[in-house]
Amino acid sequence: MKNLFYLLIVCLLLQSKTLIAHPGGHFHKGDAIGLNSWKLKSGEIIKGNFSFAKGNIIFLEQEDGIYKSISIVELSIQDQKLAKSKINKYATLNDSNGAIQKSVTYDRYKFLPISIFCILILILFSINNKAIQTFFLNSRLGLTMMVVLFLFSFFIACSKSEVIISDNTTTSPISTTIPKTSYTFIDSAFSSFKPAISTSWDDTYFYIASTGIPNHNMMIGITNWQQQVPISQPYTGTNSWSIPLQPVYATVPLSTKTNLMKGAVAISVNGIPIFNALNNRGEDSYKIGELDNWGGHCGKGDDYHYHAAPLHLSTINALKPIAFAVDGFAVYGLKEPDGSSMTSLDTCHGHVGTTGLYHYHGTTDYPYVVGAMRGQVTIDPSTVAPENQVIPQAFTKPVRPATSPLNGAVINDFTAVGTNGYLLTYKIGTKNGYVKYSWDANSNYTFILTDTSGKAVTTTYQRK
Repeated sequence: MKNLFYLLIVCLLLQSKTLIAHPGGHFHKGDAIGLNSWKLKSGEIIKGNFSFAKGNIIFLEQEDGIYKSISIVELSIQDQKLAKSKINKYATLNDSNGAIQKSVTYDRYKFLPISIFCILILILFSINNKAIQTFFLNSRLGLTMMVVLFLFSFFIACSKSEVIISDNTTTSPISTTIPKTSYTFIDSAFSSFKPAISTSWDDTYFYIASTGIPNHNMMIGITNWQQQVPISQPYTGTNSWSIPLQPVYATVPLSTKTNLMKGAVAISVNGIPIFNALNNRGEDSYKIGELDNWGGHCGKGDDYHYHAAPLHLSTINALKPIAFAVDGFAVYGLKEPDGSSMTSLDTCHGHVGTTGLYHYHGTTDYPYVVGAMRGQVTIDPSTVAPENQVIPQAFTKPVRPATSPLNGAVINDFTAVGTNGYLLTYKIGTKNGYVKYSWDANSNYTFILTDTSGKAVTTTYQRK
């Protein structure tokens, strides 16, 4: 009886130790002071301690034993050196195939058998039936049953549940190799819009040169107008738009909710850039009335661009892509490339198609084109999130000073005047106002602004 009492104490100690032990890894909520900081090239800081590496991917243990996978090339130069030094250090301690690819969690129900065992012992001590006590405490069969039950309960409580580490942002495997995109495939998507645009390529990029003026009308339908108007842009030569021919999956897709509110996230097949669905104030440009009937408007450089998906391009391009994201992946309309209905999209606003290739889709709801960059991109180091941008990027310089919003204005007409000119008509209440402008071959721009009272002001500028 005395020996059994000691056994009970041991069981209770084991039980309490198991219940108190935290699940997961070494670091938990509130323990972030014990986590290292890793800086990405994008400027983002990720907290976690180096655990192991596989290829060019390192795995960081974060709070509650969660593992984050990061490509070494996404780290800052300094942290790349740190990661490589840790890989070399750990390589001397582990064999080349010893990288742990599983994390450990604990199931609370595994403690049920040992809990029942302890309760049974307590019941045994509390009863006064000598026959039962004699059987379990003095007979060989009874003691054997007790020992077997105890060992069974103990091993279940100490067992570990293994779960494969995964990146919560995507279902695509990290190690997937993406075939290089054929330049003929990309060029075929742009072919219907030539010669207004021109294309070229090398071994790394596919280039699109354009004037920034689309193949359709513009500006009509805007109810929240910044007073910018579309003019030609120098998207040519070394300032052409660039699409990488070799997409590479990003370990941590860059969200457009908190990034890339400057510059293009995709280039449409008519040569017009597509910007983040959110403007630089974090507002949905479409929902606040900033966009025209084609999903576009003009920025401070009087540069026309889309913020919503240019789904109207599918009427010309049919089942071909309507754009290509700056990470190299194609953007399709509301149909799959084979003509079937679009299937469910991931958080990046895309998926792997029947051909095994990843692509985005344009839709009529947020985020319209790209929810997060599924492919690796390089961020302009001179920009800071959320107003950061991908490079290489085509740039423009404003011809005139930026204008301010015109409250209550609704754009109801926009027509071409001559070869290089337009007349924009807007209405405030019942009265019309006008912006008539044009430019010549020497990049001289003339603007005639007539307000709703009939007062006209003429200004001239030259693009340098």
